Amino acid sequence: MDQTHATSPLAGAVHDLATEVVLALRSGDHLATVCGAAGIDEENRTGIAAARVIGADLLLPSVLYGRHPHPGDVAVLDRAVREFPPKPDAPAATAWSHWHMISTLQRMAPPAPGTTAPAPGAYAEPDAAWLEEAPWQAFTHQLSVLAPLAVPAAPSAVQRAAANRAVDLSRGFVRAVRRRDWLQAAGAGRWLAAIGGEPATLGLERGLDFVELMGGDDPRVSLHVRAARLMAEARAR
Repeated sequence: MDQTHATSPLAGAVHDLATEVVLALRSGDHLATVCGAAGIDEENRTGIAAARVIGADLLLPSVLYGRHPHPGDVAVLDRAVREFPPKPDAPAATAWSHWHMISTLQRMAPPAPGTTAPAPGAYAEPDAAWLEEAPWQAFTHQLSVLAPLAVPAAPSAVQRAAANRAVDLSRGFVRAVRRRDWLQAAGAGRWLAAIGGEPATLGLERGLDFVELMGGDDPRVSLHVRAARLMAEARAR
């Protein structure tokens, strides 16, 4: 682990997991294990907590390349879902992240041996009405937190809200860049790459290059930027 990026064991595990996701996105390896490469298995409590932070992006290489995920990664994500369910008073973004983890597991992988997958609809899609009226600054912030939901073939109320407010997201992207909030800018850029509809004058491709250059020390920034590029390339084909 690169200790310069780790202020705590959890922060270090999150950094390592995000780094391995980025490497898998760049290589496109089939059945490459993200968790195994980061030294994390389903018995590693800190690693499970880190997987909860990364969320469904743990399986992002498989989602974007249309390949089966590694069983070890599925097991870790499944354990994170079960170990860290949202509390009744959890923020809406936490509930949405949890919902997306479950739906990704249901879509990408069968239940792990000895486990029972949640039945479809057992964890209902949370409410997203609050996004429709949120000011564009808060809207961009919330969407950047929910950037793992910005993937193809995964419709949700959050994705529909993003598609309806592409101009607001574009304003938020520019604002985040000006504020040097590279993680928020990367998340907003990922959404714009997923949904399209941004003004041509935005220059999203060059903007993402700049975000990665300036914020690339954070592998979560690189993760969102790489995901954005892969989705933009798929849309252009």
